[in-house]
Amino acid sequence: MSREAILEPDLPIVDPHHHLWDRILPPPAPGAPAPPPHPFTTVVARRPRYLLHELLADLRSGHNVTATVFVQCGAFHKADGPEHLRPVGETEFVNGVAAMTASGVYGPIRACAGIVGNADCTIGDRIKETLEAHLVAGGGRFRGIRHSASADPDPGVLGPLNRTPPGLYASDAFRSGYKHLADYGLSFDAWLLEPQLPDLIDLVRRHPNIPVVLDHVGTPLGIASYEGRREERFPTWLKNIKELSKSANVSVKLGGLAMAFCNFPSFLADPPAPSTQLAAEWKPYLDACIEAFGPERCMFESNFPVDLGSCDYDVLWNAFKVYARDFSVAEKTALFSGTATRVYRLDLPA
Repeated sequence: MSREAILEPDLPIVDPHHHLWDRILPPPAPGAPAPPPHPFTTVVARRPRYLLHELLADLRSGHNVTATVFVQCGAFHKADGPEHLRPVGETEFVNGVAAMTASGVYGPIRACAGIVGNADCTIGDRIKETLEAHLVAGGGRFRGIRHSASADPDPGVLGPLNRTPPGLYASDAFRSGYKHLADYGLSFDAWLLEPQLPDLIDLVRRHPNIPVVLDHVGTPLGIASYEGRREERFPTWLKNIKELSKSANVSVKLGGLAMAFCNFPSFLADPPAPSTQLAAEWKPYLDACIEAFGPERCMFESNFPVDLGSCDYDVLWNAFKVYARDFSVAEKTALFSGTATRVYRLDLPA
């Protein structure tokens, strides 16, 4: 049972960003030193298994979630075969989950109606084989890829996710494969950190024919060497968001602010923060993105189970509803379902 009354329970929601996994962070090899503690690891430990039944429990927690989009998280890659085709295993798995809910056995919810997989853009023309394999494995649900660029000189920022070289989106190697997304009409989800936004601005301008979705409002930082500096860095983030919004091929996901990397006061709070506090903390970032992009290019996201570090699923959507309570019906429709349905080209029951 929710610890808060569900606000606007009939408002349709399409959740455009969640994951499925089973112990996504493998244990260290025997004899290897334990990795340094990081709050991201603490959150994952709360939901080491997040598969269909865990997802359904969240989707049924009170809000009217009608459909979702799965976004890659490195789960269930193939254990063998060519390296560039191993991520296709994730799409195969997720398409099976989507087929389960499309059967109607679990009710009207259409989980994973859109699938965002992974492909290595640095392999150049060979990425076409990967994309074609995803399209086959996705059974008509595959919509695009995410190749994360998140990196920072301070290893304490990303902790166990600190595995990408800096400057990925700006590199010729990355762009040699990225350009082929246009050949298949596929979109690109971009996850990077706030200081890296200029790399994405340049990328989208050079490839205006590829639809891009900025994940997690660009991930403002308040952890490790950025602790206590989030407000100081807000003007830089805002300048880059405004610049990015000038590219009409870019949309933005409003969420991810409950993550460890942002480190708002609500993160790992005891007792957990109410939706009103979450809405107040996130408001400057949500306001700025909606003003820059417009509701028709913005979509609320859950980013579950990663955002579990700050709230439960039902409280998260309450927070978005608290924030948007004075918006028009048309604006709410875009933010909660319309933009996601259009951007991810979802084929949903009428």
